[in-house]
Amino acid sequence: MLKQMKPFVEHGVQPQMIARTVCRTGALTVERVRQLSVSFDVFMDSGRDMLLKTASTALNSKLIASQQDFFAPMIVDAVSSLHEGGVLDEANSLIAVKKIPGGDVKQSFLVNGVAFKKTFSYAGFEQMPKKFSNPKILLLNVELELKSEKENAEVRITDPDQYQSIVDAEWQVIYDKLDACVNCGANIVLSKLPIGDLATQYFADRGMFCAGRVEDADLKRVAKATRGCVQTSTSDFERKGVLGTCGSFEERRVGDERFNVFTECPAKLTFTFVLRGGSEQFIAESERSIHDSLMVVKQSLNSKAVVAGGGAVEMEVAKYLKDHALTIEGKEQLIVTAYAKALEIIPRQLSENAGFDSTDILSALRKKHSEEKSDEKPCWYGVDIINGGICDTFELGVWEPSENKCNSFAAATESTCVILSIDETVRNPKSQAPGAATGMMDANMGGGQKPLSNMMGNAMDGINAGKGGSRSGNLGNGVSWMKGRGGG
Repeated sequence: MLKQMKPFVEHGVQPQMIARTVCRTGALTVERVRQLSVSFDVFMDSGRDMLLKTASTALNSKLIASQQDFFAPMIVDAVSSLHEGGVLDEANSLIAVKKIPGGDVKQSFLVNGVAFKKTFSYAGFEQMPKKFSNPKILLLNVELELKSEKENAEVRITDPDQYQSIVDAEWQVIYDKLDACVNCGANIVLSKLPIGDLATQYFADRGMFCAGRVEDADLKRVAKATRGCVQTSTSDFERKGVLGTCGSFEERRVGDERFNVFTECPAKLTFTFVLRGGSEQFIAESERSIHDSLMVVKQSLNSKAVVAGGGAVEMEVAKYLKDHALTIEGKEQLIVTAYAKALEIIPRQLSENAGFDSTDILSALRKKHSEEKSDEKPCWYGVDIINGGICDTFELGVWEPSENKCNSFAAATESTCVILSIDETVRNPKSQAPGAATGMMDANMGGGQKPLSNMMGNAMDGINAGKGGSRSGNLGNGVSWMKGRGGG
């Protein structure tokens, strides 16, 4: 867009007028996109089909494009459930992605609940039960292990028996915590902090499951799904709402890893993608692809409307702006036309990326959009990157959320206006020269003037500033004026 506006600045058109016209044109563009958008009802079958196609479109250019029919339903199910629960804005924290190298990508699965890798454990862990039905879950941010005294700790005693009482008191503290966890009726104890070997064996002897050093994000997801509450002490477990619950808990082996899986939770607001793949690089790319698709479906649910991709909406808006420019007099007509031409960079770039002749495709798109005169049904012809040429991208299911397009156009317009409003720039050429960090630069590179000295230069700067800041004075080492639009 700035490239299209540059000739107007060079020919002396007032930049503020250019910025005002660009701002008004951007508002027209956003309004036109909203008029062209196709709404859908997310609670109808047709709405779900549109979400599936939107998710597939986001996955189409990724490494897992061949598995888009496998992943798209998972993505739509997860995001739709959050939308129904009214927590769509928290999708980033409520939907987790776990990566396990090895196996086939089709072995990936979605857990309607929470799943996380087995944490560090002690010997007694293997004696614990690994499966529960309708368990009570206690969530802690408490350390359940004996801790050595801090450095320089000092205890004064007058009798050897007093030392034993101190040791007994330390053991009593940890046993009081463990008794409180058992007496509250919990079957599963999860803690963000370590659970030591004593506590592990203590819980195993009583038929309980425990896991320490659980990641904070996983613990919060468990709390959200089970409707439990993370406790920071063991002194108040009798309150209502402290313990969470779920329909089923089990430790499941996935590849070489063991996962703790919570399913059938009362609050179906958390999901976990478990990704498999042949290499870590492939799985990392799969994670990024799924995240992109999740965000696209989320935006679609927020806006409840889509537009055709492949450069179709840009060409349709460009045609509208060119027609609108004919109703304007003066220089604004040329600026609006230049704005419309800037939008055509999207289909042009798509054509070049796909290896086709962008000039031929862009000419065909202009011709096709100019032939469509109906205002009721917009022309959704865009770039056909599969076969070359042009096609109806809306019929092919190449869709984008309308809000995404509106935000993109608004951001580009605002950025252009901000840059056009800059009058002057000042740069320090020393910072761009070799050895600038150490100050080892030739004096001849300092703007053509040889500074007298640092002290003298500072004194002259103060004098010049007091007289109105004359530009002919000594500006200091490495500082030079640059002439801008408002410069002399």
